[in-house]
Amino acid sequence: MSEHQKERIKARLIESVSMMIVGGEIKDPRLNTLCSITDADLSPDYAYATLYVSSPFSDGSLDKSVKALNSASSFIQSRIGKILKTRNTPVLTFKKDVSFREGERLSSLISSLVKDDDVRES
Repeated sequence: MSEHQKERIKARLIESVSMMIVGGEIKDPRLNTLCSITDADLSPDYAYATLYVSSPFSDGSLDKSVKALNSASSFIQSRIGKILKTRNTPVLTFKKDVSFREGERLSSLISSLVKDDDVRES
């Protein structure tokens, strides 16, 4: 398959799983409905997909949500199969994505360094 098709499948995976989370289709109490799917990696043969989950809440809440999504992965995979209508549906694995928090932390560190530098120059 072409790179264009791979990107389209990734986008549809992200959108579909996000809609399932927000729509409350996944009925696991550990799942926070404010979680979002930030990215997806597909294997070259499209047999496996890793989806990255982010949350604005604590790491504990994110860990619980990732566990809930991994527990519901077969249900999600069956729903995705109906949406994608491809020959094979990728086996889904969910991992937590903390890149947003790390970016915020680095940004605040840089801001504090710039403020300290401005104070020293004054």
